[in-house]
Amino acid sequence: MAKETKIKVEGKVLSVNHDTYTVELPNKATVEAHVSGKMRMNIIRILPGDTVVIELSPYDLTRGIITYRK
Repeated sequence: MAKETKIKVEGKVLSVNHDTYTVELPNKATVEAHVSGKMRMNIIRILPGDTVVIELSPYDLTRGIITYRK
């Protein structure tokens, strides 16, 4: 069976909670997201107000993975 494709969306970080982030999407929905492994390895800092790219699963649109900080 083929792997489902991820949905890539750009959003703005609203708040930081230990290892999860609350991100607001362009359609005003909020998503809980965590940082991908490569960003964690390279110690990329994410602060409230940053614009990030999130990958969402087509099965659960309320959780995501932050893959890029702009």
